[in-house]
Amino acid sequence: MIAEKFKNIFEPELITEIEKVANIIEVKEGNTILDIGQTVRVIPLLLTGILKISRADDAGKELLLYYVHANESCAMTFTCCMQQYPSEIKATAETDATFLAIPINKMDQWLSLYPTWKSFVMKTIRHRFNELLNTINQLAFQKLDERLINYLKEKAKATNSTLINLSHEEIANEMASSREVISRLLKKLEHDNKVLLYRNQIKLLKDL
Repeated sequence: MIAEKFKNIFEPELITEIEKVANIIEVKEGNTILDIGQTVRVIPLLLTGILKISRADDAGKELLLYYVHANESCAMTFTCCMQQYPSEIKATAETDATFLAIPINKMDQWLSLYPTWKSFVMKTIRHRFNELLNTINQLAFQKLDERLINYLKEKAKATNSTLINLSHEEIANEMASSREVISRLLKKLEHDNKVLLYRNQIKLLKDL
C-alpha cells in the first residue's frame, strides 16, 4: 500500500526506507494525535482520512489553521522536530484516519539523502505557509460573516460533503468566536437561503 500511494512522490529507495522504519497508526474521528506542548516524536504522513490542525488561546478557544489530507504531512511537526521544540499546534482526526509514524531522527538524514524528501518537505512548508497567510488575511480584513462562509466552504471541501456535522458551539470554538454570534450569523444565512440548519448539522446550499 505504501509503495502504491507514494510511487509518484518519492523515489523507490526512500519508499523502501519508509516501509522499514514507519509504523502504521489508525485513529478514530475526534481523537487528538498531538496536543500543544507535547514533544513531537514522529512525523505523520497521512495515508487515509483528514487531520485538523488548530491553535488554542489561554481561554481554550481553538482556531482552525488548516487540514491535512492523504499523502500530505503537517509542516508544523517538521519545524518542531527540526528545532526540537514542543508542539505549538493541536492535531485532531477530523475523520477516521490512518497515518505513517516516521521517527523524527529520519528528518535530517533523509533531507541529505533523498531529493524527493527534501522537495516534499519544502513544498509542504510553502503550502502551509500560504494557508496560514490566508487565515491571517481573513482575521485581519474580513468580517465574521465572510469568515464563516469561508469556514463552511473549507469544511465542505475537506470532508467532500455539503452536510456539515457540527454544532454551533463547535463552529464558534474553531473560529474563536461565541456560540451566540455564530448562531445569529447562521440564522441569517438560512434566511438568505444559503444553508439549512438542523440539530448539530448544517446543509450548504448551492447559492452559498
